[in-house]
Amino acid sequence: MEELHFQTLQINYEALQQENNLLKRRVQELQEINESQADKVKDLHTKLEEKILEEQKEAQDLESMVQQVEANLQMMTKRASKAENHVTKLKQEEVALLQIQLNTYKAENEALRRGETAGMNAVKQNANLALENLHKAVSGAQVSIKQLVSGAESLNIVAQLLNSIDKIAEVHEDVP
Repeated sequence: MEELHFQTLQINYEALQQENNLLKRRVQELQEINESQADKVKDLHTKLEEKILEEQKEAQDLESMVQQVEANLQMMTKRASKAENHVTKLKQEEVALLQIQLNTYKAENEALRRGETAGMNAVKQNANLALENLHKAVSGAQVSIKQLVSGAESLNIVAQLLNSIDKIAEVHEDVP
């Protein structure tokens, strides 16, 4: 009976030892899986931090670009406004010169009708001087108009650039 009891204990011991070995292997497998998953989590965390930094840099670069474009737009707007004011001033001067020339021609016509030739030379000189000034004003107005057109084209390019930046921002927001 003692031998039977010993055999039973022996069988229980061996069964417990097998179960213990099996549990040790299982624990070791779980530790390896845990370590592998911890490494993956660490790697994913590192990648996430890198991605966040990259997105922050892109956002800063985009913000910087938008500020640059806004500054350029303000500068172009000021230039266009200044050119418009200059064109308006030149047009007013041109109108005044044309009025002077018209008055000179009227006086010249009147003098011709009366036959006054002595004063005609002075009238002609005045007319020529007025004509010369008129040509200068017209040339200046043409330059200003060209500058205004150039400024308008620049503003159009800036508007297109802002539109493109908006589209880039929309695409950037849509990307998860």
